[in-house]
Amino acid sequence: MKCKRVLTYLRIFATTMFGASLLVGISTAYIMGYQFFQTARNHLSFGLYGVILVIHLIIQSLFALLEHRNMRRSLETPIKLNKSLALCIAAYQEDPNYLRKCLVSVKRLTYPGIKVIMVIDGNKDDDLYMMDIFKETMGRDKSATYVWRSNFHSREDGETDEAYAESLQQVTRLVLNNKYVCIMQKWGGKREVMYTAFKALGRSMDYVQVCDSDTMLDPASSVEMVKVLEEDPMVGGVGGDVQILNKYESWISFLSSVRYWMAFNIERACQSYFGCVQCISGPLGMYRNSLLHEFIEDWYNQTFMGSHCSFGDDRHLTNRVLSLGYATKYTARSKCLTETPVTYLRWLNQQTRWSKSYFREWLYNSMWFHKHHLWMTYEAVITGFFPFFLIATAIQLFYQGRLWNILLFLLIVQAVALIKASFASCLRGNIVMVFMSFYSVLYMSSLLPAKMFAIATINKSGWGTSGRKTVVVNFIGLIPISVWFTILFIGIIYTVVLQTKKPFPDSEKIVLLIGAVVYASYWIMLLTLYTVLINKCGKRKKETQFDMVLDV
Repeated sequence: MKCKRVLTYLRIFATTMFGASLLVGISTAYIMGYQFFQTARNHLSFGLYGVILVIHLIIQSLFALLEHRNMRRSLETPIKLNKSLALCIAAYQEDPNYLRKCLVSVKRLTYPGIKVIMVIDGNKDDDLYMMDIFKETMGRDKSATYVWRSNFHSREDGETDEAYAESLQQVTRLVLNNKYVCIMQKWGGKREVMYTAFKALGRSMDYVQVCDSDTMLDPASSVEMVKVLEEDPMVGGVGGDVQILNKYESWISFLSSVRYWMAFNIERACQSYFGCVQCISGPLGMYRNSLLHEFIEDWYNQTFMGSHCSFGDDRHLTNRVLSLGYATKYTARSKCLTETPVTYLRWLNQQTRWSKSYFREWLYNSMWFHKHHLWMTYEAVITGFFPFFLIATAIQLFYQGRLWNILLFLLIVQAVALIKASFASCLRGNIVMVFMSFYSVLYMSSLLPAKMFAIATINKSGWGTSGRKTVVVNFIGLIPISVWFTILFIGIIYTVVLQTKKPFPDSEKIVLLIGAVVYASYWIMLLTLYTVLINKCGKRKKETQFDMVLDV
């Protein structure tokens, strides 16, 4: 026992030193600005920090490829489908069309004997349509329903102890004794809804799958995730490939679709190779039920800076599995389609909310680095601090008083994005991934300042979420965008003023002209491709229905 404790302390020390050394090394490389080569008048240069980022991208892509190869090898893995499985669907003011598609896809799941529990966050008359859709789709004679005036943590006003205890028993009985169950309960947020399903199930199931009410599941999605859990008893949770259902509705939803593919099939595939996927997404995830009940109360009662956490439920659920020393995996063989925001403001609020949970969970996750592969520590340091280095670089170049530095920054951002997008196109076998390079503009102009705003308001949870039936427009997310654009605009004005006060060499004019032509040509070419391939072709595909979620 004492020896085990000593080994744990040694692992904590070694992991901490590794992470600290990595951060110090990267910071030193950035601050010193060591250059391997640079041209005359410093038009082009390649430094140590750039080398570190390039190596990171290469290594990440390599391990993603290896993990995809492992997934293909597991294609013929025989398993017995004899473990009990429950699917928990969280619903809140859902668009009726999306909810109906979700439930139809649930009925097509090929896993035998799957139990389905849909919990609706809200018990008002306006929420009854979701219960009606559930009964209509799953079968009125097969569905058990219950309108609960309370929930597990909040009673209805004036409810007696006896009535509340009876309602708890009624919910539990319905869930345990029926195959299809729909419960409407007092509003409490997504975590409250998930808690109800987990708590009512108890330990009666082997595995628990989670799903959002705007998600269309591939028929084989459950089987493929069960296969991963069955192959290794030390895997505590697994997520699948989440694609976009409404990707042709706007440019935002389309860019989100290519970003999703990159995030899941490269970034999370790489994490999966080392057994440390840091977020099993809400639309498509599965957990060992025995593990859920080891931390369900701590998960629900999570606090941060004195406030109860009301977002980041899925990321914290994943971190709780990692905290026990179990691995988390990703499989591209399990697929689903889910809705994504189609307007800029709703997308921005979503990303800000996700960034809040990312940075909060980063701190929690750091306590368990020592229980997992060093890659988990390495990637956390690289991805966690990258936005700060990028902001520092942008501000530095915009205020150096040289127009070429600003143009070079824009060119490099797009060049790196295009290289990543080209690799993704080869891996996916689809040219559509080239448009991933568009996302870099969205990242630089909006997501980067949103991340900083998320940190500044990390303990605020009063905004950022809305149902899809009634979309709430919130303009607060525009504050950091306005500040960021103001900072950059002042930098441009400052640079222009300085450049006009000193002689402008002919060589500098030529370089600027060439750079501007290259940058403009890049945008003209990609915007033309987008108009032809996506805008026109997408309109024809927009209304297409997919039985198998394998659309590209």
